[in-house]
Amino acid sequence: MTSFQRKGLQARILSTEEEEKLKRDQALVSAFKQQKLEKEAQKNWDLFYKRNSTNFFKDRHWTTREFEELRSCREYEGQKLTLLEAGCGVGNCLFPLLEEDLNLFAYACDFSPRAVDYVKQHPLYNAERCKVFQCDLTRDDLLDHVPPESVDAVTLIFVLSAVHPEKMRLVLLNVYKVLKPGRSVLFRDYGLNDHAMLRFKAGSKLGENFYVRQDGTRSYFFTDAEGYLGCFQFLATMNNIMNIMNKNFKNHHP
Repeated sequence: MTSFQRKGLQARILSTEEEEKLKRDQALVSAFKQQKLEKEAQKNWDLFYKRNSTNFFKDRHWTTREFEELRSCREYEGQKLTLLEAGCGVGNCLFPLLEEDLNLFAYACDFSPRAVDYVKQHPLYNAERCKVFQCDLTRDDLLDHVPPESVDAVTLIFVLSAVHPEKMRLVLLNVYKVLKPGRSVLFRDYGLNDHAMLRFKAGSKLGENFYVRQDGTRSYFFTDAEGYLGCFQFLATMNNIMNIMNKNFKNHHP
């Protein structure tokens, strides 16, 4: 049996002007350019971190407040927990968690080698409390870095939206292999009609709810009916019990 918990899944209501804008912007980026974007996805994220260094995203001190499952998954006080932060960026979520919880060990990975280097250069980085590595979650096997069924929780915070929709299940199957039976995947991401979605100019659309930014990075915007939850329900066919904690899709910048 698999338990799904859905929280706050409501698309933002559009104004008439916004609805008209989306109706006008139906032309898709050419297949050739889309293939190029997929091929250069890692390079584009690496260039993003080269331009922005560690200054683009704020530290996410809200994680344990928003994800009470990070606290409640302990069977007793003081129990050591193991976390995988899939798509860690430069550590904006990782380091606040390690600061707050001294009984936490974290694995953390990112698509961008440059982002991983920034994490290792962070003054709070401690190899005894976290293991950080570069990983393409759609292709590289997490078991090369993380023991099977060893992780109490996996976080996917603004991660799946950056993955091509056809490859999202590959990410989830990958993290599933390292998750303990009955434990949780915690995620947060862009919802349909997010303000960020409305900011895309004409010529940015890759597919249904899927867009490319000027820097070549991409973003998908999820609805309750498909996408995210469809991917997680796919995992329900696996043998282990798995709790899927869906923290609400956000209609603002991460």
